[in-house]
Amino acid sequence: MIQVKNITKKYGSFLAVDDISFEIKDNEVVGFLGPNGAGKSTTMNMITGYIEPTEGTIIVNGKDISKEPNKVKKQIGYMPENVPLYQELTVREFVNYMADLKKVKRQDKKIKVDRILEEVGLTNVQKKLIRNLSRGYKQRVSLAGALIGDPELLILDEPTVGLDPKQITEIRELIKKLGKSHTVILSSHILSEVSQICEKVIIINKGKILAVDTPKNLEEEFKEENSIYVTVEDKENKINKVTKNIKEIKDIRLIKENKDGTKQYILVAEEGVDLRKSIFNELPKNDINILELKKTEATLEEAFLKLINNKEKEIKEKIKAEEKEKAKREEKLSKMSNEERKEEIKKEKQKEKEEFNKKWEEDKKKAKADKEKAKAEKEKNKSKKGGKK
Repeated sequence: MIQVKNITKKYGSFLAVDDISFEIKDNEVVGFLGPNGAGKSTTMNMITGYIEPTEGTIIVNGKDISKEPNKVKKQIGYMPENVPLYQELTVREFVNYMADLKKVKRQDKKIKVDRILEEVGLTNVQKKLIRNLSRGYKQRVSLAGALIGDPELLILDEPTVGLDPKQITEIRELIKKLGKSHTVILSSHILSEVSQICEKVIIINKGKILAVDTPKNLEEEFKEENSIYVTVEDKENKINKVTKNIKEIKDIRLIKENKDGTKQYILVAEEGVDLRKSIFNELPKNDINILELKKTEATLEEAFLKLINNKEKEIKEKIKAEEKEKAKREEKLSKMSNEERKEEIKKEKQKEKEEFNKKWEEDKKKAKADKEKAKAEKEKNKSKKGGKK
């Protein structure tokens, strides 16, 4: 359905999206997860054709959006962030207007508008002015505008932002229902939302993709060791000393200090060991009051935070290694004569040129193979359609 290949977006010297690639299949509900400013909206705007990538290719249903923008846009329903609507129109007038923009046939328009209003729960408010609606209903109006015209792909940018808990639940249920008949891309920085709605998660931070996987797989990959959380009242700070007497405990880490003076720790044990009985026995004997005790469970939030931390650590290590290599090179050059330095720099440039040419040839071969694959897929789809007739 969607192929995003080596997409980069620059605004001057600022790199908003940095060489990302991913694929989305038909009827998948995929979540873009990342903090504010991670590059989610920029990526979605490039897929819709609203902005052009600086580099790279986006293919939707075998069509390159840069070469056939109108054909691609016809397949997309886009719900932008912050609900930009015409406040002086009624709900029905707005959906009718969107139907005209998407060139819905006049004879089909009334039936399709009625169906969409019913589908998103707007039939009862269709004659109201948009400005008089609650935030939740405005989100539904924006979604109705995206759905009219029967697009195969729905792109929803922060669809639940600013809603109350009841409205959030209603919109989530609606998106789940839509996922049965549409491919849906949903952006959010709300972890629980992505975990509940989406079959696949693309985690993005600082313009780079950190992971592409199912919520369950990500949670499993980053789950904690066999451990428990314990919150205690420990006025004499004995817990580190006391836990040394419990042989099954491999490690103890302070998680946070609460305002009331209590502390939360994570206690790590060998695989298959249940620490709870030992803790209940030992801690109270030493005047340590246990206020809360619970087993740790992997969450998408933990996976997300660990991925970001791991990536930042990786970047720091890479910078450190590059600086070390640079210093080593400078030291080596400083010990050479002028002629030797010139010769060494010449060799380095030649090596860089050879590596660039090699990468260039590899990219050309890959592009040719992708083109042939897309052509074969197109011919296959044509023959299928011909067979049905």
